[in-house]
Amino acid sequence: MEAIILAGGFGTRLASRLAWVPKPIAPVAGRPFLEYLMENLRAAGCSRVILSVGHLSSVIQDHFGDSFHGMPIAYVIEAEPLGTGGAIRTALAAAQEPQVLVLNGDTFLPIDYAAMLAFHAEHSPDVTMAVSEQPDVARYGEVILAGNLVTGFREKGRSGPGWINAGTYILPRTLTWPAHLPEKFSFETDFMMPEVAKLQIAAFPSAGRFLDIGVPEDLDRAQTMLAS
Repeated sequence: MEAIILAGGFGTRLASRLAWVPKPIAPVAGRPFLEYLMENLRAAGCSRVILSVGHLSSVIQDHFGDSFHGMPIAYVIEAEPLGTGGAIRTALAAAQEPQVLVLNGDTFLPIDYAAMLAFHAEHSPDVTMAVSEQPDVARYGEVILAGNLVTGFREKGRSGPGWINAGTYILPRTLTWPAHLPEKFSFETDFMMPEVAKLQIAAFPSAGRFLDIGVPEDLDRAQTMLAS
């Protein structure tokens, strides 16, 4: 198992709280947030992690070095912000395995990565995306499902229960990207949403509690949620 973690975000909404600390290593219950993701990957048998970094990348590199408890780490450094899509496309070029797990470095979802990989192997979609059922999708936008396939997306704003994109994917290293995409683009809004009718995107449901530390109130919630 090989994984990419997108850890290059600016953390604009947390700027007043984090100062010179990159959002992915914000202190949570006494540990950098990114360590929780790394620990879950290591426990699942991940053999190599690629950290896609940009903003304050040297702080992350100095903290982790070239391994995490024996799990090798490689770095892909963005000279300029590439968006989630540009970052994923660049990091996939540094991957070694045919199928790669991709995680956002500012979200946490207790998920069985091995089961997700097995699901992907069984259904052979273009993309497998973890989805999480939420009581209110207004903040995140909604994923429309038909069985275990994603058939559409709704933008943020609609209140009510539904499924959301949990920011964890399995992608082929050789994923075909539309030729019109620029160097910087969003994986969600510039690739998946307009291409959903052409792509086969499988939905892997997770019952775990989804956490996004991108806003101060959820960073505070993480202190309690991840303490255990």
